[in-house]
Amino acid sequence: MGTAEVASSSFVVTGARARQMRVVPAPVLKRLYARSDVAGALQTAAHLVLLVAGGWLVWATRGTWWVLPALVMQGLFINALFAAMHESVHYGSFKTRWMADLLAFFSGAAILNNAGYYRHYHMAHHRYTQDPARDPELLSAPAPTRWGQYLWRVSSIPFLVLRLRDVFLFPFGYRGGITYIHEQAWPEVRRWGRWLLVFYALLLAGSLALHTTLLLWVWLLPLLVGLPFLRLYLVCEHTLCPHSDDGFANTRTTLSNPLVRFLMWNLPYHAEHHLFPNIAFHHLPEAHTYLRPHLKHVAKGYIQVQAEILRSLA
Repeated sequence: MGTAEVASSSFVVTGARARQMRVVPAPVLKRLYARSDVAGALQTAAHLVLLVAGGWLVWATRGTWWVLPALVMQGLFINALFAAMHESVHYGSFKTRWMADLLAFFSGAAILNNAGYYRHYHMAHHRYTQDPARDPELLSAPAPTRWGQYLWRVSSIPFLVLRLRDVFLFPFGYRGGITYIHEQAWPEVRRWGRWLLVFYALLLAGSLALHTTLLLWVWLLPLLVGLPFLRLYLVCEHTLCPHSDDGFANTRTTLSNPLVRFLMWNLPYHAEHHLFPNIAFHHLPEAHTYLRPHLKHVAKGYIQVQAEILRSLA
C-alpha cells in the first residue's frame, strides 16, 4: 500500500479524488455543468409518450396472452422513471428548479418513492460511496455474496418493505432508526411524504368514484412486474467494485445500448456521474470521452455484468 493510502478494516482512502477531478478540463467542465430546460422537457415528453403508449397497449390486450409482454414493456417504462427521479433530485433534469422538483415528486410517486427522502439518502450515498460503514446503499442493501441474498434482492420484496415505510411512516415522523439523514432534512422528508399520501389518496378516490381498474392495469401491475428488472439494473452499479474512495474504480459504467441509455437518462454512465454529479444528464456521453481511459470498470452490457456477479456468488 502506498504512503498516500490509509486503510481501515473494510475501506481504503486513497486521497486521489482531487487529482481525478482534474481529468476533465475546467472550461469543458463548466460547459458540461450547464442544465437545460429544453433537454429536460424533450426527455420527459418522450418518456411520457412511451408510458401512454405502453399503458394503452396493456389496456387493449387485457383478456389475451398478449397482455403479458405488454405488462413487461410497460413495467420497464414505469421503473425507468427511477432515472428521472434520480436526475431531478440532483437538479440536473431541468435548469428551473421547481420543474426538477415537480418531476422528482411525480416520477418518485410512480415508483413508490418519497423523492424528498431519496434526495438526502442519495446525497449520503455520493458522499460515502462504497464505505460499508456509511454508504446508505450498502447499509440498506449490501452487495449480494450468496445466491440467497441475490435472489432475495432481485425479488424486490426488501424494496417494497422499505417503500411501505417511506410512504406510510415517514409522513408522521417515524425515522426507522436511520442515521445517515441529517436532522435538518427530516422536515422536508415529512412534507414530501404527506403530499405523496395526498396524491395516492386522490388516485384511489378517483378510481373508486369512476369504478375503474385503469390504474391497476396501466400502473400498479406493470410496476410490480418491472421491479425485478430495476433491481437487476441497480445491482450492477457498484457490485464487485472495491470499497475505496477511488472514483475511477468504485463505480461501474455499463455502456449497454442507446435505448437503455435513453430510458435511464444516461445513468448507465454511472462512474462519470459519481465523479462529477453536477454534470447534466445530456452531457454525460461527452464526459465519458474524457474519463473512459481512466475508468477501471467499463462493461459492454448488463448481461456481462450479471454474469460476473453470478460467477462471484458462493
